[in-house]
Amino acid sequence: MLLANRNAVIHGAGGALGSATAHAFARAGARVFLAGRTGAKVTAVADAIRAAGGLAEGAQVDALDSEAVERHADAVARQAGRIDIALNAVGLAHVQGTPLADLSLADFEFPVATAVRTNFITAKAAARHMAPQGSGVILTLSTPGARLPGPGYLGNCVASAAIEAMSRHLAGELGSQGVRVVCIRPHAIPQAAAAGSHTREVFGPMAERAGLTIDRMLAGAADGTLLKRLPTLDQFANTAVFLASDHAGAITGTVANLSCGFLVD
Repeated sequence: MLLANRNAVIHGAGGALGSATAHAFARAGARVFLAGRTGAKVTAVADAIRAAGGLAEGAQVDALDSEAVERHADAVARQAGRIDIALNAVGLAHVQGTPLADLSLADFEFPVATAVRTNFITAKAAARHMAPQGSGVILTLSTPGARLPGPGYLGNCVASAAIEAMSRHLAGELGSQGVRVVCIRPHAIPQAAAAGSHTREVFGPMAERAGLTIDRMLAGAADGTLLKRLPTLDQFANTAVFLASDHAGAITGTVANLSCGFLVD
């Protein structure tokens, strides 16, 4: 198993991407410590993983609360002995599709400030334990918005670009201490919308203004990729497994582009 004997902390574990990755990590042999703001969702994911034979524990943790995240990381390290993998899969409901002339400062600032804050908090908590042990993998998430010129995606664009820049910087700072940092940049995932992620809340108003259903809007997004399709939850989760494993031991300071060719690096 690619992640045998690894301990993984996943923030946002109750969401579509976080829960899918938690299941994939557990199938790959990792012991997963799930954290999320909604305790019932995290508990349900942990219960499902254990029912399938995996090792999982859940905790209600607000990933915007630095003290709570630090306490949780310390508790995991005491219980498991070390933290090998940390993933921030926290989803944010935010405004998209509004042009600059109509965009409020609050709606612009929210995804930027929130995304940067939570990734700083969770990365710092994990790095405090990884650096002394001389190994570890920190995984972050962005979106194709990091590279889009607009219009209507300003908050998402700046937030995603900031996460990618933070990931590169952290890779440079932590690399000499044996810690790898990789950002994953998936396009919209239709299964995530169906599973109740923030995708529906974010894209819903945009689809309504265009006179489309969300499913039709996502189908149009698929048509705009080189592969004429969008990534799946399994593809996202299995990519995270690979990046967290020793098979990806030479990969750090970069962005894994899961856009199906919507963006070409």
